[in-house]
Amino acid sequence: MRSIHLFLAAALSAPLSAGVIVLEGNYQGKNLFIQNPFSEAGVGFCVFEVSVNDQIATDEINSSAFEVDMNNFGLKISDAVVVKIKHKDGCTPVVLNPEVLKPKSTFDIVKQSIASDGTYTWVATNETGELPFIVEQKRWNKWVKVGEVMGTGKPGENSYSFKVTPHSGENTFRVKQTDLTKRARYSEAVNYTDPSVQPVTWSPVKPKDEIIFSGKTLFEVYDQYGNIVKRGYADRVEVASLKKDLYYLNYDNKLGETFIKR
Repeated sequence: MRSIHLFLAAALSAPLSAGVIVLEGNYQGKNLFIQNPFSEAGVGFCVFEVSVNDQIATDEINSSAFEVDMNNFGLKISDAVVVKIKHKDGCTPVVLNPEVLKPKSTFDIVKQSIASDGTYTWVATNETGELPFIVEQKRWNKWVKVGEVMGTGKPGENSYSFKVTPHSGENTFRVKQTDLTKRARYSEAVNYTDPSVQPVTWSPVKPKDEIIFSGKTLFEVYDQYGNIVKRGYADRVEVASLKKDLYYLNYDNKLGETFIKR
């Protein structure tokens, strides 16, 4: 009889049903703040357990709002974190600052260079989360995305590389990261010239079906209103589908040349 009484007492003290909110991210040195409403029955608060990487939090959670002290779990900056917030049925707690687990762009570039074969390498430190490095090339008076390399987000020095495709003449490259703040963080620009890359020419000036380049090149075709109608990397551009009009052509390191589709 005693064991039956103990079982009934435990069953009555536990929530009859429950939900779980799961947050995943990386430790950024900040604590979580949680808004904790009353349970549906009006007795006690909604949250009954919080765990971080399956370790039960010892913070006081029986209040309308509480803080999860992330320092209690032996975490290092950029460590992976899974937070589970268990709550009673019929109510929903609110995490007030979930963004503190999202990666931020904090990298510093120790060194960067481009080898003669076009391999762009850079060494980054002070990363605090996994974010992609976007490789950009200065072309046609703007920065153009030419590739992407995933960052490790780990402390210490991390080395990365990407094979660039240069245009004729001097090229300029850089890497950038953008985090949840939408503000980009950039490396310094690095210059590179491949003497084997010859200037590209094209014809005809009044194409009907296609434009032919003297070699493969990145290109953009704009209409008179500034809309991009063609974009790619090839040695020719199909224009048969374009209506008869004046167009602007960017290619190689040349900007704003014109042709008339006939």
